[in-house]
Amino acid sequence: MPEITWEEPYCAESSNCFRIGTDADGNAYIAVAGQEDTYLTDTRDALRNLIQDIKAGKADHLL
Repeated sequence: MPEITWEEPYCAESSNCFRIGTDADGNAYIAVAGQEDTYLTDTRDALRNLIQDIKAGKADHLL
């Protein structure tokens, strides 16, 4: 298992909390808070783009 540095959990109104983490190799991770051993991983750039798209409303149809 990679050594992941997790940020504080992010919790939106009435929804699950999630955490974003990074490792020394430039990978980014996202997991449900409390379930950090089950995560999705990709590059930091890919995670940054995902977050920017979500903030821009491009994923609203998935909710």
